[in-house]
Amino acid sequence: MFAAENGLRGDPRLKAISDAIRVVPNFPKPGIMFQDITTLVSNHKVFKDVVDIFVDRYRDMGISVVAGVEARGFIFAPAIALAIGAKFIPLRKPGKLPGEVIMEAYELEYGNDCLEMHLGAVQRGDRVLVIDDLVATGGTLSAAIRLLERVGAEVVECACVIGLPEAKVIKKNGRRRLDGKPLYILVEPRQ
Repeated sequence: MFAAENGLRGDPRLKAISDAIRVVPNFPKPGIMFQDITTLVSNHKVFKDVVDIFVDRYRDMGISVVAGVEARGFIFAPAIALAIGAKFIPLRKPGKLPGEVIMEAYELEYGNDCLEMHLGAVQRGDRVLVIDDLVATGGTLSAAIRLLERVGAEVVECACVIGLPEAKVIKKNGRRRLDGKPLYILVEPRQ
């Protein structure tokens, strides 16, 4: 579901968020239109608007854990977790966490990757919100869902600032879903 479909249609914050994202052509390789959020997070008002929209959505959903996907999910997830009274856990690339980890491999359009989290970071029955900056093919978020569900957590929803049109999501009853989980997106990319 896009924020505009959730009662925020016409909300000037969404336009400001979209306008604050810099599009960098041909980065990191030819043909890619890179959605650069560094220009968004350097604008304190727009950055706050992003966090506020997510907090308003998740404040009363009984979320106990906000999982941020490396690396740009780390920018938004801790602020959201603090504001809704949940704990933050990082979902990291291999070899970045010092303790015992559980991992989930996944395929990308250009190879393979893996997400790891500390064993014991999430408990059975925890209600988890997964945050990332952008959903493209859905591979990373799908791996995050599998990783969290393997330890008995309930993934309530995945949320991203930007949703690319080619994201592998299914619309069911007008709502976007990823691996059966609701997917909430603030804006579509500018070209």
